[in-house]
Amino acid sequence: MSETDEGPVEGMAKFWETTPLSTMSPEQWESLCDGCAKCCLEKFEEEETGDIIYSRVACALLDLDTCRCSDYADRARRMPDCITLTPAALAYSRWLPETCAYRLLAEKKPLPSWHPLITGDPDSVLEAGQSLYGRAIKPGPKTDPLMHLIDWIR
Repeated sequence: MSETDEGPVEGMAKFWETTPLSTMSPEQWESLCDGCAKCCLEKFEEEETGDIIYSRVACALLDLDTCRCSDYADRARRMPDCITLTPAALAYSRWLPETCAYRLLAEKKPLPSWHPLITGDPDSVLEAGQSLYGRAIKPGPKTDPLMHLIDWIR
């Protein structure tokens, strides 16, 4: 197993600890996503505190069975509110969950122990209770995200 495949080779530096976000390869950048899908939920910013409040209503493009975008390549065009993550977009990362690797690295913090880059296992996200699998709902014409607020994502 090499650093760019399933995880770091024992004793080798982990790329996310040595490579700035702005110089990561596309493959490295994409591998930071743990597939939790928390960023794909409808969310609101509390005006007075700036706190982000999540609902369990998912983006229409989120496949609730895989917790992956059903049209990742064209998501920004199809969903104008979808934010394409770039190093520049991470200047204000509070809207991302506290467990998000992009946010953590932008804040100079380590990845969580359950992250697939640490464990080498993509199922570690679900096993750690960090995935949206089975916890989100699809949007609909009568689905009001304000009626589906949650507090288990920070």
